[in-house]
Amino acid sequence: MKNLQLWLLVLAGLSGAVAQSDLCGQVFVFPKESADAHVILNMNNNGTLQTFTMCLRYFTDLTRAFSLFSYATRARDNEILLYKDKPGELSLYVGGEPVTFKVPENKGTSTGWEHVCASWESASGIAELWVNGSPLPRKGLKKGYAINNQGVLILAQDQDSFGGGFDAKQSFVGEIADVYMWDCATPTVAMQAASDDSQLPHSIVGWGSLQYQIKGYVVLKPMLA
Repeated sequence: MKNLQLWLLVLAGLSGAVAQSDLCGQVFVFPKESADAHVILNMNNNGTLQTFTMCLRYFTDLTRAFSLFSYATRARDNEILLYKDKPGELSLYVGGEPVTFKVPENKGTSTGWEHVCASWESASGIAELWVNGSPLPRKGLKKGYAINNQGVLILAQDQDSFGGGFDAKQSFVGEIADVYMWDCATPTVAMQAASDDSQLPHSIVGWGSLQYQIKGYVVLKPMLA
């Protein structure tokens, strides 16, 4: 029965229909470099964002640049973007402006998965990045800015235009899981919940009740042990 439910989810994604499911224990696999493979996520938020925290896990052997999490509006392509520039660097964009964090390499988990949380708050402009539970020095950008809620949220591609403009050389190849987003700056709460399986705060994107569309060659699979 579980296998049948999984196949129905895959077929729903391939058909372009919006699926909603608890994806705990599942991953999106992006098997090859592509200019079209991506996953669109529905964000349950009715107003502008003054703060946010987003978290995800990823598993890849890429050494070139790639996009993990891209939120674009018609007015601005990099409204929110989490982008791996190269080994040792991760950039967070808010309102089109980036800050780059130096990430210590070879400090991943024993399985090779990386867990990343990024947060930003308008009042102070402070951006935080946590990698595998460890914080990096905080940066500042776009103080006083408000993020438009009329956007498209995409995994594994960098939007250079609203919902598109993809470049295969910026695409993600690998596996992504446990995607969450909150309309508050709560990285420490998210880190604690992730480490001890305690209750997460209410999310506007949640892996446990994810609304998504699969586009192109993306496969939903059980996470490897």
